[in-house]
Amino acid sequence: MKITKMQRRSFLFLGAASLVKTLTMALPSQAEPLQITRGQINSIPFYRTIIDLTDPDTYITIGLANNAEFANTIQKTNGDEAFDNLVTRYPATIVANGTFFAKNPQKTVMGNMVAQGKFLKYSYWENFGTTLGLKTGNKPEMITARVQGQPKWHEHWFSITCGPRLLRQGEIWLNPKIEGFKDPHVLGIAARTAIGFTKDGTKLILVNFEINLSLQQEAEAMKALGCYEAMNLDGGASRALAANGKIIVPAGRALTNVIVIYDSQNPAPQELTQAWEKFQKTGKI
Repeated sequence: MKITKMQRRSFLFLGAASLVKTLTMALPSQAEPLQITRGQINSIPFYRTIIDLTDPDTYITIGLANNAEFANTIQKTNGDEAFDNLVTRYPATIVANGTFFAKNPQKTVMGNMVAQGKFLKYSYWENFGTTLGLKTGNKPEMITARVQGQPKWHEHWFSITCGPRLLRQGEIWLNPKIEGFKDPHVLGIAARTAIGFTKDGTKLILVNFEINLSLQQEAEAMKALGCYEAMNLDGGASRALAANGKIIVPAGRALTNVIVIYDSQNPAPQELTQAWEKFQKTGKI
């Protein structure tokens, strides 16, 4: 499937207008295809990014600490890196925290991970958490392995595993223990970030919440913001967000991985666009 070139810009998705109060951030004055907005829902302040998956100039990938080619495992690690260093190395429109990583010396990254149509981490037995994957044509899917079976990671252009899952088919779905989550920092009240997509599968919604929330509160907010499927991302001291090279939410610690989003204002590297074209032809890694 090939996306037809056309000119369009991401727009502000308001969700339930009666619930959402939205303020445009003081970002650069020129029009930008991919925009961050700041608002409140249910008295919860947030930063929200809408990613138009049909925009041919929008590319989503994963950046790893210290320019590593593979994510940290028990066997091999490249450690972590300051968020501002990562933002400098990836001159994208959006850079945000990604998935969990362990407190062990290796700083092992959670779950399988795919970027640019190649594995950054892969274990055939992986069945933990929930996976957001983008297939050919940027078609999104969200799979909870212990409930739905393992995702077909080989069919993903982009794939990140995190959780717990917040929404399934438009309804709140919270079963963190089934997914394998036991850490009280994840299950309790915490600083949160989340990602999801709309029912038609054309837009990703990336949200960075500014106050500590329960998973229930986070799920309710993501539903009200227009998500049909959604999952929790790493939070706490890992919560981080930058736009156009400007750090909006500084991380409280060094990170091992970040979500990186390019658009027409901050074009993707040629290596990334060429990998995209190749993946569209084959549909698999």
